[in-house]
Amino acid sequence: MAPASVPVSAAARRWSVIAVAAFGAAAVVYVLAVWTEAGQALENAALRGADQVDDAEAGRAWRALDEITVYSLAVAVVLIALVGALRRRWDLAVAAVGVIVVGQLAVQGLKRFVLVRPPLVEVTGDYAHNSLPSGHTAIAMTVLFAAVIVAPHRWRGVVMLVVLPWAVGIGQYTLTAKWHRLSDTLAADAIALALAALASWGLARRGAVHRYEGRRRVGRVVIGSLAALSAAAGLVLGGILWGVPLARAGLAESARDYEWVVYLGAGSFASAGSIIAALVFLVSWRRLAT
Repeated sequence: MAPASVPVSAAARRWSVIAVAAFGAAAVVYVLAVWTEAGQALENAALRGADQVDDAEAGRAWRALDEITVYSLAVAVVLIALVGALRRRWDLAVAAVGVIVVGQLAVQGLKRFVLVRPPLVEVTGDYAHNSLPSGHTAIAMTVLFAAVIVAPHRWRGVVMLVVLPWAVGIGQYTLTAKWHRLSDTLAADAIALALAALASWGLARRGAVHRYEGRRRVGRVVIGSLAALSAAAGLVLGGILWGVPLARAGLAESARDYEWVVYLGAGSFASAGSIIAALVFLVSWRRLAT
């Protein structure tokens, strides 16, 4: 006998709330970081701080980002669809691939045609244009979420173990390479999470999700716990790296004299944001299977 479907009102409500909250989080990030002088000043300081990254680290960042191309994305999409096909679950394949494709349409459309960056602070170099959300971060996070959606329950922990470090690293590297600002990465995390939640909501509405009745998988709990600790450490470290200079010197001097520290704090927040988005999505699928 097939496992009973999770009541639509329970599973669908969970993902609808996550989607709304994630879209709201992206909007808040945009307003605070782009439409305030403080937000722009701190993010510009982080960009200048990235100039102090050593050549080896900068080279690693550029190489990792350059590996994300139309061709590599197409390969990822094909692999995701293939997993769904092997499981004979075309609904999962469509939902997972849709997260990736719609994710790119959404972030590129927002970045190029909708969102603007007002000139609130003086900018040196080619950093006046809007770069929110980050397309590279969106690719990494939507691939992660798509893999979680299409993977069998017993393999989700492996997916997180393999794909999460790469996805988090891509978000961090966009700052290191000065391709993006912190807000670009955080907004992309939130948008990717929202779209993955909407795809999951659609699956739940179709009755494609059922309750998992098997034993708890200790390895997944360990991975999740370590990821949660990493996110907490990133938030604390970022808070210290930003909070101490701001408390001692104020915004103007921090943005001028503590550029490297501000950059390090931004990197900590970026990593924490990606991990938190991933954990929220993974926890939303707790004790649920397809």
